[in-house]
This record gives sequence, structure tokens and C-alpha cells, in this order.
Amino acid sequence: MNEKNLLAIYLVLFFMEFIVSWFLSILNLNNILKNRNDIPALFKGLFSEEKYAATVSYNLEKGKFSLLSGFVSSSFLLIVVLTGFLGHLDTWLSFYFRDGYMYNIVYIFLVSIIFSLVSLPFSLFSQFYIEEFYGFNKMTARTYLSDTAKQLLITPVIAVPMLLGLFFFMDKTGSFWWLYATLFITVLQLIVFILYPLVIAPLFNKFTPLEDGELKERLNSLAHRTGFKTSGIYLMDGSRRSSHSNAYFTGIGRVKRIVLFDTLVESLSVDELESVLAHEIGHYRKKHIVKRLILSVFMMAVGFYVLSLLMNWNTLYRAFGYAEPGYHAILIILSICLSPFSFFLSPLGNGWSRKHEYEADRFAKEACGGGDAMMSALKKLGLDNMSNLTPHSAYSFFHYSHPALSERLAALSDTREDQ
Repeated sequence: MNEKNLLAIYLVLFFMEFIVSWFLSILNLNNILKNRNDIPALFKGLFSEEKYAATVSYNLEKGKFSLLSGFVSSSFLLIVVLTGFLGHLDTWLSFYFRDGYMYNIVYIFLVSIIFSLVSLPFSLFSQFYIEEFYGFNKMTARTYLSDTAKQLLITPVIAVPMLLGLFFFMDKTGSFWWLYATLFITVLQLIVFILYPLVIAPLFNKFTPLEDGELKERLNSLAHRTGFKTSGIYLMDGSRRSSHSNAYFTGIGRVKRIVLFDTLVESLSVDELESVLAHEIGHYRKKHIVKRLILSVFMMAVGFYVLSLLMNWNTLYRAFGYAEPGYHAILIILSICLSPFSFFLSPLGNGWSRKHEYEADRFAKEACGGGDAMMSALKKLGLDNMSNLTPHSAYSFFHYSHPALSERLAALSDTREDQ
């Protein structure tokens, strides 16, 4: 197979992804429009006509903007591939840097920065216009610049050792480098998981221990009776950036901590907050986190193994504009080629994730002695976050890692008699 045929295969997959993605987005937008005048029965009495109209408008605007940003990003990628830009950049950069591990890293960072700059205007518009217009954005320009500066400093601290280790194993450990590299990066990721709540997260947000009172007592009691050991319950100042709300636990082992957004605590009752936390504990007790970690390690090993088979295939490099093989080149090519495959496999991963969400909801219902509080919390979160109440089933099947709100409420209601 020559490079033209290989490139043609990639382009077929590229356009298949683009067309299917657009088709699904159009279906979803049309479904929102079709239901814009009728509040779904589950949410009547909760959503006023004005609030529902604003929710429809918000989701329509986000959907249309996503189509535009996706079109620009896909067009830019297509131009990059067809013009051989990646190879030209490789040739240009080689005049200023000697070949070696650091050259590979600089090249990868440079390509990442170029693609980030293309998406930056859309990110800014989404944050400071759409989210601002609908009352969600609380981030100032100063906070945005501060966050960006911190990310630019933290990313190399994590990525450079990871890439250096990867290149070392690719270079020094023979045909089984992919196995050593998988083990190395897995260990590195576990270290990051441990350090994240202690070192990284506090750089962006303020975490304060939850004050003594009914809420803390209820949540501690819930953690105790469900066998969830935690280093503490913390309140995060999420309102500094957005009025969207969330709750999660982070860290592993003894450094696990429960984190509640301040916006969540302000909008939900104690019973509802208890059910939300029970849902998060459900993920832990059902070993969803461990299962996802095992899957991610397996997929990484498969990816590296495929990489090991393709590393010396000169035709692949020429198809994407490179004059010769290189560690930096094969990683960029892999990231480009994986997109269509990951898109068409996404229903499998998202379906598995939705199954986990149903299981966590069921756990929360059992732990809290009923599902009314969880259903009430989900409805309030849908109201506050202006969730899409009428997504098209094909769109949610492909894209949603969580069941649609109506589906979660129906599942909780269906199991009421069993609990």
C-alpha cells in the first residue's frame, strides 16, 4: 500500500466521522426545537414557561455553536493533513534543535499549542458570551489568565517526565517497550491521582473543611455506614468561575476526600445533598473507578502495542507529510488517526458509563432509604444547570456518558417498589 492509498483510507474515516457527528447534532437540535413549546410532563410545576424557554434557548445556542466550532476544528485538521504541514514544521524545527528526546517533546508541545490556539477563540466566546449571557459565567479575565498561566506551568511538569520515560522505553527496551511504557505511565498517573487533591487542585480553588452542623453529621454518617473512608469533606469555591454545580470525590487510598461545590450546597437541601454524595460513594462501592482504571490501562497497552507495530512503517509517515520516522511523528499521527476510531467506539464506552450511573443511583436510593431525595436533587440540578430535557435518543446514545435526566428519573421511579 502506498501513501496515497493510506491517506485516502484516513480521509474516508475522517469524513464518515464528520458526517455522522453533524447528522446527530442536527437531529438533537431539531428535537429541541420540536419540543420547545411544551414543558415535558416530568418537569411541569418545576420549570416556569420563562425558565423553560431560556433553557431551550441555551441548549440551542450551545448546539449551534458546537457545530460551528467543530466545523472549524475539522477544517483546520484537514488542511494540516492535506498540506503536509506537520512534515514542514518538522523540517523547520530541525534547523533550530538537535535531534533527541527534547526535540521530540518540543515538537509535540508546539503542535499542541497550534491546535489550542485554533480552538481558543471558541473557548473564550463560549465562556465569556454564551455562559455569561445565561448567567453561568462568574470567571473574570484575571482569573482566566491566572488559570491559564498555572496550566501552562503544570502541564510540562507532568507531561515532560511522562514523555521522557515513554521515549526511553521505546528506545532502550526492545520489542516489549510497549509493556514497560504502560506500567511506567500507569504508576505516574497513580502518583498524580494522589498529588492532585493535595497539590494541584488547591492551586485553582479554595478548599475549606465543611463546617460542623447537620449537613456534616449526615454526610459523615452516610460515609461511615456505607464503608467509605475519607480524609475529610470539603467545600470548594466553584462559584468563583461558574454557577454550575457538582460534587465528587478525589484522590485514592487515605487521601480520598469528598468535595462539594458551594453552589451545590446553596441550592440543595440536606436530604438532597446526602443522596448526591451517596451516588458518588456508589461509584466507589461498585468499584466503577477501579474498573475504569483497568480499562484505561488495557486500552493504553493496546495503543502502545499498535504503535510498536507501526513505528517503522515509512509509508505511514509519508502519508502524513513526514520525510522520515520519529517518535514525535508517530505519536502525532496516532492522535490524529485515533479520532475516527474513538468516535465510532464511543457508544460502547458511554453505554458502559451510563450503566454505572444507573447502578450508582440505585445504590444512593438504597443508602438513603428511598429515591425521592435523589429525584428531587436531579430535578433541581437540571433546573439550575439548564440541562437539555429533550435530547434525541441517537445523540445521547453516542455522546452521553450519563443517562438523560428523564431516563434517570424514570429508572429511579421504576425501582421505587423494590426499595
